[in-house]
Amino acid sequence: MSEKRVERRLAAIMAADVAGYSRMMGEDEEGTLAALKAIRRELADPKIAEHRGRIVKTTGDGVLVEFASVVDAMRCAAEVQRAMAERNAGVSPAKRIEFRIGIHQGDIIIDEGDIFGDGVNLAARLEGLADPGGVCVSRVVRDEVRDKLDVSFDDLGEQQVKNIARPVRAFAVRFGPQASRLHACETQAVQAPLALPDKPSLAVLPFQNMSGDPEQEYFADGMVEEITTAIARLPWLFVIARNSAFTYKGKAVDVKQVARELGVRYVLEGSVRKGGNRVRITGQLIDAATGNHIWADRFDGALDDIFDLQDQVASSVVGAIEPRLRQSEIERAARKPTASLDAYDLYLRALAQTYRHTEESFGEAVLLARQALVIDPSYAPAAAMVGWCRMMQRVQGWGALSDEDVAEGVRLARQALEGERDDPDTIWQAAYTLFFLAGETTMAEAMLDRALAVNPNAALAWVVRGNIHALRNRPEAAIEACDRARRLSPFDPFGYMNAVSTALAHLAARRFEQAIEWADRTLHDQPRFATAFRVKAVANAHLGRLDEARADLGRLLAIDPRLTIAAVRVLFASAAPEFVELYVTGLRLAGLPEE
Repeated sequence: MSEKRVERRLAAIMAADVAGYSRMMGEDEEGTLAALKAIRRELADPKIAEHRGRIVKTTGDGVLVEFASVVDAMRCAAEVQRAMAERNAGVSPAKRIEFRIGIHQGDIIIDEGDIFGDGVNLAARLEGLADPGGVCVSRVVRDEVRDKLDVSFDDLGEQQVKNIARPVRAFAVRFGPQASRLHACETQAVQAPLALPDKPSLAVLPFQNMSGDPEQEYFADGMVEEITTAIARLPWLFVIARNSAFTYKGKAVDVKQVARELGVRYVLEGSVRKGGNRVRITGQLIDAATGNHIWADRFDGALDDIFDLQDQVASSVVGAIEPRLRQSEIERAARKPTASLDAYDLYLRALAQTYRHTEESFGEAVLLARQALVIDPSYAPAAAMVGWCRMMQRVQGWGALSDEDVAEGVRLARQALEGERDDPDTIWQAAYTLFFLAGETTMAEAMLDRALAVNPNAALAWVVRGNIHALRNRPEAAIEACDRARRLSPFDPFGYMNAVSTALAHLAARRFEQAIEWADRTLHDQPRFATAFRVKAVANAHLGRLDEARADLGRLLAIDPRLTIAAVRVLFASAAPEFVELYVTGLRLAGLPEE
């Protein structure tokens, strides 16, 4: 029987999505869905049909459309964007629904109604380069329609995009009056913007000196230099050098233009205001692709020691924006079609699953991290993620981990440490895994020292150091580490790990009331966190509150029904003997069986 022949044809492909969709859904899920449905019903779908387009598929916020004619595709996109601009007139910026559209003409493969191929991928990449409310097209589309429609083009230069081998020449489309103005300026040279790097990219712009005192310029400039240096220690982030960013000093800047000229996705800007012996520093982090503010804060301090204040603010800024950057990147990865994911995107999706902290989500995180390793077997963050997930499954009592599961976690943790020496997140995850699953206490502590030497602002590395200090019966050092982590990242998605590490530290110090208080803080964020219930059961038992201890144990066994005294000794094999005995004695008083 002959094989089915692959169907190919030349087509114009239009990819569109909603700018800032995740933010809008987070703020008003039902309202956003209703508005988007109305726009599709009243505007987008009729325009696509009018211009003989075929909707191939839709996602939550996006649509993929095939046209036989590239002129039809461009007409449709232009009319949709003009109509959306009119529709958004008078609507507050936070409530506006704005499409980004990419168009390419190329060879496609058709399979059961769906379309595939580089032509489809390139249209999706062009959509990602478009401004909200804008259209971005390839050179072949520009050449085909430039003399047939009332549009003009802004040359964006060669763009290196993911999963496309060669750089792509991209053009932003201008409609109607905008096109006429651009035609008049076509003789002027247009500087091609830089392509975005493969990893998240950021520029720290010069902070404005709001003091009215030129003498304070050096302080504002020093502040930016400290922040740039601190952020540059994050190896997963591409940071523009200070000298390049300072070419914008003293200029009124448009964030999107700066981002294009420097080739970055995120921009950090701020101001410094001095009054007497006090200074106020403000900062805001902006996603230049959407214009959304990801983070904003202010810092007040005394000028008694300018350099110490600069260090404090730099550490606080880095600790505060790192989890926000991670979340922004996770949302970006979540919007991508699964067919176009690479190892980094799969890792981000795995990380998002760990934020949910359920048995199912950690199992899904392992699967996603393994998929990343299939694409790139040397990808250290994914290897460390598998190990850390296995460790958390053991600590939580989620499922019966086989010897093979444990061995996999340990092997991948070691592989991660061999392949990545400068990423604090990779290092602390691998170190944590080796501490719990392999009993390699000395190695784990040495690796944490390295992580914090690479980046002293790595909040989660401080949390893990605090946790290990507590288990090794060094409670004061543990609390100091946890306090530092909390100052660096007060709103971290993994803040519950800090709270439970603090609870363990107070338990080690036999401050049982404080241990219970911090365990309750943990349970406020993660109501089914087994370690917090163990701490409460132990602390209440040592306080003589056996009824409360038994109740805590009952809740613990509902999560981990196989738990026994023997299993606890295995779990805490790397902990100090005196800590283990304190722990075991409390659980025994609460009624936990020996075997």
